[in-house]
Amino acid sequence: MKILLHICCGPCATYPFDVLEGEGHQVDGYFYNPNVHPFSEYLRRREAVEKLAAATSRRVIFSPRYDFQEFFRRVVFRESERCRFCYDQRLKLTALVARKGKYDAFTTTLLISKQQKHELARQVGEAAAAEAGVKFLCRDFREGWKRHW
Repeated sequence: MKILLHICCGPCATYPFDVLEGEGHQVDGYFYNPNVHPFSEYLRRREAVEKLAAATSRRVIFSPRYDFQEFFRRVVFRESERCRFCYDQRLKLTALVARKGKYDAFTTTLLISKQQKHELARQVGEAAAAEAGVKFLCRDFREGWKRHW
């Protein structure tokens, strides 16, 4: 299966890449994170993903967009829904890129973190998938958390 992996940062990407490729899937990364602020942190994460891609010869698509203003507009006065807006913005665009690139499915490194809301990420991912017409591969990668953190 051809899978597009949304990447939030380099360390979180290694385990999902390894697992999915180990199962025989073709996996490409997609870096899009308008929620990361300040910009210096965004650049640090992007650089880490660039180094990971170069060191492992993995293909990663880097979104030219850094839509932090849109993210902040959506969150202001709705801080309790911040995670939903964050997941929604990132996974909707990932789903569209997956559809355009003719991927069979997409997933996200958010599913490796013990700090993320997995059920919410699943719901948002499935909604984005239905809207874009591409499958959301919801996998619990949290067992790989210890490997990198």
